[in-house]
Amino acid sequence: MATPAVSKKAIYAALVGNLLIAVTKFAAAWVTGSSAMLSEAVHSLVDTGNEVLLLHGIRRSRLPPDRAHPLGHGRELYFWSFIVALLVFALGAGVSFYEGVTHILAPEPIRNVMVTYVVLGLSVVFEGGSWWVALREFGARKGRLGYLDAVRQSKDPTTFTVLFEDSAALLGLLIALVGIAASQYTENPAFDGVASIGIGLVLAMTAVFLARECKGLLLGEQAAPGLQAVILKIVDEDPAVHRANGVITVHLAPDQIVAALSAEFEDRMTTPQIEACVERIEARLKAELPEVTALFVKPQTATRWSARQQALEP
Repeated sequence: MATPAVSKKAIYAALVGNLLIAVTKFAAAWVTGSSAMLSEAVHSLVDTGNEVLLLHGIRRSRLPPDRAHPLGHGRELYFWSFIVALLVFALGAGVSFYEGVTHILAPEPIRNVMVTYVVLGLSVVFEGGSWWVALREFGARKGRLGYLDAVRQSKDPTTFTVLFEDSAALLGLLIALVGIAASQYTENPAFDGVASIGIGLVLAMTAVFLARECKGLLLGEQAAPGLQAVILKIVDEDPAVHRANGVITVHLAPDQIVAALSAEFEDRMTTPQIEACVERIEARLKAELPEVTALFVKPQTATRWSARQQALEP
């Protein structure tokens, strides 16, 4: 039942791949004058910066609690993932739209078109390798869920952010290839600008989807039902507990969960016995569910808990 820790493997693979691709694309855009190639170069540069921000978010999220942040810094990861989605939209999509419109209004023929084909082919190889690593990392974590359901239920934005970035990059390369080929075949350089706008649309849709998923995590999502059931089972098994009413959980990071427990203790229990019970529960949770980093226990009857839950229903 343990929540897997954040993996950096896919991020490092994407960082190296995108950096190599960005340098190659910028050189090709300068040589050929292709709008689609320049849009792709900016796209790869933005993706490179995004991986750096994700690594920064992972590092910050693992800082220990302090007086100003008593529950830790786990949500730094979700914050920086949200910033990545905004950058994909503002820089990647924005520059692509601008370049596309500019080259449609003032089209210029592509020079040394064979260079663009070579660069796009190499980019597909590099980007495909990064995409395959991200796909395997995400596939190992999703279990039996479908990919879309796994993204919606995932508490680790790093894996699906890299996967979606690389998927958008491969689709963008295909659009660039079609646009450049159409420009060459028809001798109409405006198709190069149209390809840039197409790349911008792909990036915009990717950014909106990523922002939506990261927003939910940033606001605070509950732990998986199975993990909550394990918490209640551990509590119910303690002899001092009459009934575990329920638990409220919130993810601060993929492997950092805060739990607020409602429990009804046996009437014969004294205050020191209840304190000892809470310590036993915390010890078991630490051993069996180390991702539960903070536990708050509220002595409460089942009736009061049910009344509160009913009040939360729409």
